[in-house]
Amino acid sequence: MIKKLDDLLLIKGNKMKLVVVACHDEDVLEAVVDSSNMGITEPILIGNKDETYKIAERLGLNVSGFRFVEEEDIAVAAEIGVKMVSNGEADFIMKGLVDTSILMKCVLNKEWGLRTDSLLSHVMVYDVNSYHKLIYLTDGGMNLAPSIEEKISIVKNAVLVAKAMGNHIVKIAALAAKEKVNPKMQATVDANTLQELSQNGEFGEGVLLEGPLALDLALSREAAKVKGFNSEIAGDTDVLLVPNIEMGNGIGKAITYLANGKSAGIIMGAKAPVVLVSRADDKDSKLYSIALGNMIASYISKMR
Repeated sequence: MIKKLDDLLLIKGNKMKLVVVACHDEDVLEAVVDSSNMGITEPILIGNKDETYKIAERLGLNVSGFRFVEEEDIAVAAEIGVKMVSNGEADFIMKGLVDTSILMKCVLNKEWGLRTDSLLSHVMVYDVNSYHKLIYLTDGGMNLAPSIEEKISIVKNAVLVAKAMGNHIVKIAALAAKEKVNPKMQATVDANTLQELSQNGEFGEGVLLEGPLALDLALSREAAKVKGFNSEIAGDTDVLLVPNIEMGNGIGKAITYLANGKSAGIIMGAKAPVVLVSRADDKDSKLYSIALGNMIASYISKMR
């Protein structure tokens, strides 16, 4: 079980092929080269070759050994990258200097894309010094106000990420503002439904989902003790399942900017992981995200 994001960079022996769409982006290119040098990935670059080599020369990066597909048209580059993953030439895909909407349109293409029956959802993984293991947060990046059916898919996507990271038991807190079910607070109703589904085996073996839980109970065993709340996961939660994007976005940014948390992010629900980093993410976060995507792609390949 991986408890620190830095440990993710030390894992060798499961190097997967990563295709990078519109690779002529400084931070992305630097993170990709680092991942190759660390023995984490085997990169395939798609984009403007002249611009990419200028960036590499300026930053002192060696990209000469990488497979390169020259394509200046961003939309075409995205299509090429997605098709590479779809036909097995690559194992997962990363967004470079391309709009998210363009890449995701290709990912969701019905004829040659990577869509499945599952919902696409975002999973962030946070490494915070004040917590004893990694925190998985979902979904603060894609789904605005998911229905109960969508939350079921979001949970399954998060479970896959956590298990790929070595969690044999995945403890999930379905968050709300309070612990009692209130018909006027849909988050509490949905959380209780998800708990019942988990108890009936909806999410497979090794998954403990409780809800509704307030954030303090999910992360603090002492808070649960003070409140007299009986829980199997309090203070030892792996996954924070948020009821809407506002809560997820707020928790994530608080971790990053107030707790100096390290992070990695991934889009799940497609045939392969999609590394969809923000322009605001630093190089380390991009590298962690690549390593996370590699870990999940390797795990998926072993399941097939």
